[in-house]
Amino acid sequence: MGPFITPAGLRAVPELSYLTATNVARYRVIMRFVYVEYQRLRYWLRPEEIYEGAKSSGVLENYTLEMCMSDLESLKGWGNLASRHDGGRALSLEEYMRKKSQYLLTPYSIEIERMLEALEKVKGYGGSLETTYFDQIAACVHEIREKADTFAPGEALGNWEKLYAAFKTMHENAADFIASIHSIQAEEMMATDGFLMLKDNLVNYLQHFVKGLQRSAYRIEGQLLRVGDGLRDAYLALAAADELARPRLEEGKSEEEIREELRQGWINLKRWFVGSEAEPSELTLLEKATKEAIAKVVRSAVRLQERRRGGMSRRADLERLGRRFAQLDSLEEAHKLGAYVFGLFPSRHLQGEDARETERADVSTWSEPPNIRLIRTRSRKRAARSATEPMRTHTAKREAYREQVEAQLAEEREFVERMQGYGAVRIGELPLLGAKERMRLLNWIGRCTAASSRSFVTADGHSIAVLMPDEEETALLRSEDGELVMPDYVIEVRTGGMQHG
Repeated sequence: MGPFITPAGLRAVPELSYLTATNVARYRVIMRFVYVEYQRLRYWLRPEEIYEGAKSSGVLENYTLEMCMSDLESLKGWGNLASRHDGGRALSLEEYMRKKSQYLLTPYSIEIERMLEALEKVKGYGGSLETTYFDQIAACVHEIREKADTFAPGEALGNWEKLYAAFKTMHENAADFIASIHSIQAEEMMATDGFLMLKDNLVNYLQHFVKGLQRSAYRIEGQLLRVGDGLRDAYLALAAADELARPRLEEGKSEEEIREELRQGWINLKRWFVGSEAEPSELTLLEKATKEAIAKVVRSAVRLQERRRGGMSRRADLERLGRRFAQLDSLEEAHKLGAYVFGLFPSRHLQGEDARETERADVSTWSEPPNIRLIRTRSRKRAARSATEPMRTHTAKREAYREQVEAQLAEEREFVERMQGYGAVRIGELPLLGAKERMRLLNWIGRCTAASSRSFVTADGHSIAVLMPDEEETALLRSEDGELVMPDYVIEVRTGGMQHG
């Protein structure tokens, strides 16, 4: 991986000087007018045209042509404008005496004005959670696997631009949307009553994205894992060749720079979906952040509902209830209504074995002798020092548990050694398994598929690896407690903690 910045990127940027200069308003008006004309495909402009355009904005007072000429030279000195001599005929003596020039925006200034134009439209984080980008990425990666190094001229670069544009847009939109949920404006909005009307739609939107992410994104992860280094290098070489074949009038990037840029882009793509052994994938983090956003929205709605219920006046209900009690004729009916309205009062539950003197069913509870229970006092006064008790020993329990664990480890060790003897074996080639062996094998597969390396190391140092089958490959796993149709995984057990490559 190359450095994230080059020495050339550390230079000062004088092209930004006009944004903080004393006469910033005049410079901004001139640059915006020249940029608008550039978008209209008018590139070289005369000072008189720029002056008239700046005056027509209506934001500059007492602005003269001489001031405009001075501003243009300042912008030229900072590298925002390039100039050339105007070879047209002069229509007056003043034009003839004055040095005539035409001005053009430099590439840096074009990007600066684009950035400023985009900043003026920023209203919060924005962003969105769209699952259609996952479908585009999956289609592009599938095309890479199908065509390999047989792309026609221009197709590889077109596929890469479509793939990376969808990936970049999806990532930026998702990051912005999740950030907007945690912004101060969102916190304030979630505390208002109007949020309850939005809550259901927002939760459904987030849940739809999580379902689409789980359905499509993990399929992309599997496809990327099947693109080997050789296929990747051949594909990126074709894309680099297509980029170099494009005619350019200016000096562009070298072949090595283009190859390195494409390779780094592929690394970013794979790290986002697959991750590495040192850190989880961005895909996993996005799924977790989305689920946390759903929980946050639900918690905010519950708090609002509780606050609304807590602030409601119960006076009318209590008055109606009081009239109902006043209309009753007997105390027994009042007890029934009280039990229906208020329910049981808080009770205390005491555990223990009752010492009953008789088993007769017709004996009342009140006829039984009381069971004495000692209740610890809640007084803050220091209790009298009680007699010391001997330390309890749990040696027998620990020994029994240790024997149980050792037996389980022995069974697992025997199963590992038996699987190691099979070598790389498919699910369909396994013999009849016991119920515990089937559970242990499914546990292995679950742990391997959850890891980015598709492997894990047991406590005894054995490496368990799983090779993913094609989507249509299935097999029958036979065990004593039944049969299971499942993907035809390849299970491999190695000794010494070697990671599967």
